[in-house]
Amino acid sequence: QVQLAESGGGLVQAGGSLTLSCAASGFTAAWYAIGWFRQAPGKEREEVSCIKSREGTTNYADSVKGRFTIYRDNAKNIVYLQMRSLKPEHTGVYFCATYLGSKCRIGSDYWGRGTQVTVSS
Repeated sequence: QVQLAESGGGLVQAGGSLTLSCAASGFTAAWYAIGWFRQAPGKEREEVSCIKSREGTTNYADSVKGRFTIYRDNAKNIVYLQMRSLKPEHTGVYFCATYLGSKCRIGSDYWGRGTQVTVSS
């Protein structure tokens, strides 16, 4: 059974850092693209970052380039999102998701429950 579980969210002051974890089970994370998505209050869910299968090519939304780093621990089957120099506009619920394919997309089939990140000014 494919499952994703996020953790690591919390309340942090602007300029602070957090590292989110997405623990995958029921499949091998390294074989598929996994994305991190954010749902901010009153806004549509958006893709923040993606790590693609095998070679691990990464993509970032313009709003987080240079601040966020996505990486994968293949031995633990976990995908991380390291977030630095956080701003209040980074606040939202962060989800990881996959459709067991080669790209990341909003219309993924498998989602975690999300973890709340709140950045205070």
